[in-house]
Amino acid sequence: MSDVEVIHASALGNLPHGFLGRRGGVSTGAVAGLNVGTGSNDDPQAIAENRRRAIGSVLPGGRLATVFQVHSGEARYVAEPWPQDERPRADAMVTDRRGLLLGILTADCAPVLLADRTAGIIAAAHAGWRGALAGITDSAIAAMEGIGASRGRIAAAIGPCIAQPSYEVDEAFRERFLSAEAGNDRFFVRAASGSWHFDLPAYVRHRLLAAGIDEVETIRLDTYSNPDRFFSFRRATHLGEADYGRQISLIGLPG
Repeated sequence: MSDVEVIHASALGNLPHGFLGRRGGVSTGAVAGLNVGTGSNDDPQAIAENRRRAIGSVLPGGRLATVFQVHSGEARYVAEPWPQDERPRADAMVTDRRGLLLGILTADCAPVLLADRTAGIIAAAHAGWRGALAGITDSAIAAMEGIGASRGRIAAAIGPCIAQPSYEVDEAFRERFLSAEAGNDRFFVRAASGSWHFDLPAYVRHRLLAAGIDEVETIRLDTYSNPDRFFSFRRATHLGEADYGRQISLIGLPG
């Protein structure tokens, strides 16, 4: 799948993984490209083909597992992929099963891939601001430890997401973070217009480091300001588009 753009993180070594964008897919219109979101109004056959291409670009023959993402702090262990209509409501998955490919869908939120390569344990998390504040990465790490990982060996990578210059928020948003931890004020800057801007990837990185993860890599790509490479909910909203696509981030254990 040479036309599918796969962005790798050096922190995850040679494990099958990748942060994918919109390049290399078959969808058209507002969701043109590699849209994998069944919540969009895209043609289901196009979504299925895009998912097939995504899997083939990272772990050919892998079995894709996803959850029903709800911006929570809930992590689930995966033994086998759930049927589409039986997916649990959660925002992180962990597994030690070979041949599984954990997939997180995003359209501005931060995808986080984690691995203890020595133990053969991986995780994938969906960290929007709500999930990040609720401790989704902490839950993923705890779930990894629950099946034999050591947080001292876990490496993490934060994928493309909305960057601070593109992420305008209001005072009530900022107060939620300051109420949780006074030091969170460092993740906000005031623009010349007077509005606040939030640094989501820096906050997610902070949560990972605070949890004892020493190796954290951030892929510094802004989904909002790169329309040719990534889908963005906020950009689609600002442009008044009727629909928006979702990209996928994947990590697996070879069979």
